[in-house]
This record gives sequence, C-alpha cells and structure tokens, in this order.
Amino acid sequence: KNPDGVFLSNGPGDPAALTYIHKEVKQLIGQVPVFGICLGHQILTHCFGGTTYKLKFGHRGGNHPVKDLRTGRVAITAQNHGFATDDKSLPDFVEVTHINLNDQTVEGMRSTKDPVFSVQHHPEAAPGPNDDKGFFDEFIELIESSN
Repeated sequence: KNPDGVFLSNGPGDPAALTYIHKEVKQLIGQVPVFGICLGHQILTHCFGGTTYKLKFGHRGGNHPVKDLRTGRVAITAQNHGFATDDKSLPDFVEVTHINLNDQTVEGMRSTKDPVFSVQHHPEAAPGPNDDKGFFDEFIELIESSN
C-alpha cells in the first residue's frame, strides 16, 4: 500500500495497448522512485507522453552495444524486445541517457524532475553480459534518499 519504490519489469506485447497500466503508473510518478526495464521502460515512455513504435527487426540476444551518453561508457547488453521509444516524442524533462550503437534507438532515459529512470535492455539477464548491473544499486540509492 505504501511502497518505498516501484520496479516495472519486462513482459510481452505492445506497450501502447496498456493504457490501464499507464494510468496506474502515472499516479506513482513523483510519489516514489520508479525503475523500469524493457516493457517497464516502454510504459514509462507512454506515461511521460511519449510514443513507441514497432521495430522492423526486434533486438534479440546477448551482444548489443549500448552507450551511456552521460559517461561515454559502452556496455554489452542482453536484449529481447520488438518495440522502441521514439526519442523525438519525449518531453523536455526526459533525458535520453543510453542509446543502442547498432541503430541509435533509445536504451535508457530518466526524468529530470522526478526520481524515475529506465532501460530498454536487460541488466538482470543471467546468463548474459554483466556489464550493466549498476542500475539496481542506483534504484536502491534513490529509494534510500527518498525516505
């Protein structure tokens, strides 16, 4: 009833069709820290007023290079998605933080006004690359600093 933070996990399907979930998640933004992965990332895109689109070829497998635009660091990531965030649809308060180096699609974003961030790839994948495990620590730090 009173979570310290909310994690939006991955899952199948078209994120645009999940309007009932968008409504619920919008109520959480600004109330508690939120971290989204894969479908959770896409749901946050819609909650921020952005849009998603179906990729011509989905991203599948454990060898996708993703660049952190804040640090320049490149991580090899595991991915399994068929939709992507349209970066041009995001409002000014949403910062794109990561991009896929193969096709320049959005791989991460964060709100500059609320403790909300997300990644499109799967940092939790095991077996899989271990380059990008720090997102969970970042989420825990957001929760601890909010309490």
